[in-house]
Amino acid sequence: MKARKINQILPAQAVPEGKGVTVHRTIGRPILSELDPFLLLDEMVIGADATGVGFPEHPHRGFETVTYMLSGSMRHNDTVGNVGEIGPGEAQWMTAGRGIIHSEMPTSTGVDIRGFQLWVNLPAADKMKPPRYQDIPYADIPTIDGDGYAARLITGEFLGERGPVTEIAVKPLFADITLRRSGKITVPVPVGHTAFLYGINNAFYVEGDLVQPRALVVLSDGDTVSITGDEGARLLLVAAAPIGEPVARYGPFVMNTQEEIQATLNDWNSGNFVETQ
Repeated sequence: MKARKINQILPAQAVPEGKGVTVHRTIGRPILSELDPFLLLDEMVIGADATGVGFPEHPHRGFETVTYMLSGSMRHNDTVGNVGEIGPGEAQWMTAGRGIIHSEMPTSTGVDIRGFQLWVNLPAADKMKPPRYQDIPYADIPTIDGDGYAARLITGEFLGERGPVTEIAVKPLFADITLRRSGKITVPVPVGHTAFLYGINNAFYVEGDLVQPRALVVLSDGDTVSITGDEGARLLLVAAAPIGEPVARYGPFVMNTQEEIQATLNDWNSGNFVETQ
């Protein structure tokens, strides 16, 4: 076995987003514009007393968005006719493909809303595929018992189990890991895949390096990662095969060339961006 080490630790940066929301961004800023195939990682936080805030209608093309909730609940609506609400420990995986307009707005009250949004790139061959939406309730996400930890598996293969989100081009691994005892745990990671950790609560160590909560850890290659922390420490483990294609990006649109971005803007401005239900 070859243990992965830390290539980079990147504390999140507070960024205004949507309508009145502060997100804590790691991937998707100048210091780390992308981590192939990942394009953005935001931790969103909306206070329990906030009103009229959220993510009103906005477009996407050329990639996939993943929303995973820690607390509170959010409601999704889109131009294809999909409607869904997710709460703590639940997820949605939306393939924007050739184009979709959606909104994600809070529905819970009296509780802080906290969750993640991850953008996953699509290969050129899939960028103009029809949009798709998957809504994953808590009961459908398996909890896998590892040696000293529990892993809730949203997608990918892990310790012989498979997550409920399927048919994703880059075959990602997305797991929410909690230490069940203090000390060191060793977690498998697919060799050759881009991989990162993100601290949800409590500091932990990777190969002797301290990682604080709300920080991204970019890992070197290998087939395992060893994490040392206290019981209850919680983190995300995300990995996927890199695509290795050029990225052209303009706000919520991600294609391979500037010509494709211009064609996307032309579609948007001419009203030909999406096919509504």
